[in-house]
Amino acid sequence: MHKLHSSAYMKEDFPFWIGRATHGSIEEHGHDFVELVYVVRGKGKHCFEGAAYDICAGDVFIINPGETHAYTVDSADTMEIINCLFLPSLIPDSLIRELDLTNSMDYFYVHPFLCSTLRFNHRLNLHGAAADAALALLESMLREQREANVGFATVVRLQLLELLILLSRYYKNMRMRGSAPSPRRQERIMTARRVYGYMERNYDKKITLQSLSELFNVSARHLNRLLQEQFGKSAVDLLHDIRIARAKHLLLETDEKVLSVAASVGYEDSSFFTRLFQRHVGCSPTQYRTGQTGEPEESERFG
Repeated sequence: MHKLHSSAYMKEDFPFWIGRATHGSIEEHGHDFVELVYVVRGKGKHCFEGAAYDICAGDVFIINPGETHAYTVDSADTMEIINCLFLPSLIPDSLIRELDLTNSMDYFYVHPFLCSTLRFNHRLNLHGAAADAALALLESMLREQREANVGFATVVRLQLLELLILLSRYYKNMRMRGSAPSPRRQERIMTARRVYGYMERNYDKKITLQSLSELFNVSARHLNRLLQEQFGKSAVDLLHDIRIARAKHLLLETDEKVLSVAASVGYEDSSFFTRLFQRHVGCSPTQYRTGQTGEPEESERFG
């Protein structure tokens, strides 16, 4: 399994790249960027988290940084896809707040971060006018990138935002056609998942309960209540879970020092990270990397 890096595709000051190609099977790979995939034509299987899912023309899905996936296409078939690659920093939080989009981008905040079974058994499939609109935006971004005229970066950023909002709209309509909880309950669920999705995307940044409260326009107390209802944990505990899970991946898949791993997942204090890792995993980061096991010391059990 190989890993693709954003530096090979995009510039630091404009972390975006889009491409269109016809593929056969593609071996398992991971990457450090967000990948939005649109299947233009053909069919195949998408292999994700140990399971294979049928995909076909009109399917849209997102692969997050750190996840691995592959495509299997029958030898007699081909599959044409558009890959839209970007880093979360391409759309800053300040812009999302300014445009009041925190409640209207459920596809971006929610759908990509559901468990794998929900993500691909209930994937978004576009057809008719919806498929035409999405494809038109993607093709326009391809042209903007190729021609690179003055202001193309701004145009691409706005077009990506428009695409994500449209996908959110289509996703909401899809969910409304199926069984759903009451509107009030649904809103509570969606808010909790938006917050979780945001933490999944930005685990390496400084995140506080107050900053989450301001971004999602709910009180800190209410925010924690929503997360407790949906996930059984507070915002702080969920963030630790996300960061530790990512740290485990880095420890096994890279040669980075523990100090570097701690910084990569958002912890400036490596000693705190080591103690936290020990509580969550039952062994130190170094022991986890080498495959050793061990019970946490008594002083670490309840700290």
